[in-house]
Amino acid sequence: MDRDTVAVYEGRAKEWRDKRPARFSELARALGNELGRGAIRLDAGCGAGLHLEHLGLPVVALDAAYAMVVLAREAASSAYPVQADLEALPIRRGAIAGSWARASYLHIKRADLPYALMELHFALAVGSPAAFTFRHGVDEGVLPDDDFPGRLFAEWEPDALRDVLVGAGFTVDTMDHEGEWINVHATRARTLPDFVGPEMRLLVCGLNPSEYAADAGVGFARRGNRFWPAALAGGLVSVDRDPTHALRERGVGMTDLVKRATRSADSLSKDDYAEGVARVERLVRWLRPRAVCFVGFAGWRSAIDRKAKAGEQPQGFGGVPVYVMPNPSGINASSSVEDITNHLRAAARLADSAR
Repeated sequence: MDRDTVAVYEGRAKEWRDKRPARFSELARALGNELGRGAIRLDAGCGAGLHLEHLGLPVVALDAAYAMVVLAREAASSAYPVQADLEALPIRRGAIAGSWARASYLHIKRADLPYALMELHFALAVGSPAAFTFRHGVDEGVLPDDDFPGRLFAEWEPDALRDVLVGAGFTVDTMDHEGEWINVHATRARTLPDFVGPEMRLLVCGLNPSEYAADAGVGFARRGNRFWPAALAGGLVSVDRDPTHALRERGVGMTDLVKRATRSADSLSKDDYAEGVARVERLVRWLRPRAVCFVGFAGWRSAIDRKAKAGEQPQGFGGVPVYVMPNPSGINASSSVEDITNHLRAAARLADSAR
């Protein structure tokens, strides 16, 4: 989260609590009722804990400001207090049955929100509900009329926010725009989240996650898949099957044309690919990686150019250079690890030439 914002909450936590009533208690109570007894729930960015009593037990009260965690424990002595950043959740994968985030993710820069939601996706069990409130608008930065000056606010338009949530591996159930707020109810899907952020060297786009990859938490996960061996051999990544390290340390992002996980890509339709291409193009125009590499011909040929061959594509994609390469799956016997390695090296050179 934005450090200056956390500092404001550290210094003025009690004042904030006294000036901010629980404005969404009914929504919090509805989420608590949805979860039922015994399900571990997370108040992600709990502040002074004003909604904890409505969420039910057991509940984790998590906030980046220690002063807020102290107040949250005072408000709900049975809560489990945790000081942590929303962009680095210290929670075991799949440990949380539902999450509540009242005006907390709006303190994360827009370009960093996909990464934070990826962290939440991994903390939640498949099928878990997630409730959010975001601030509606187009601005990002410090508000001139804020009564707690120095806080960063990232506002969102509903369509752009929906794209980010879908990319992060959530199914958006409802999205209600009420005045300055956007209230979202979403479900953690059995899929992979996007691993994307600002200043990417290369964005790798697969066809769609296999059910095996979705459950493993990493794309191209099967041992017979040549992507990770080739990416290591080509110097694109330095840690095997670690998309977080690839993004943070090597500037290599990962997404999929179709977010829905299937046993194989054979069940995907032309409409699936067309919708996916449109979403990924919006993602590329927003985050501006140096280049995009489509892994597998099916999506590109179905939605854009049915005669495309491997290599750089003349039309580009989303305003950046694009490279299309064969599928590295083990069932594609026509491409060896060496072939896939050479394609990934070529895609990396394309990205570096566009610097």
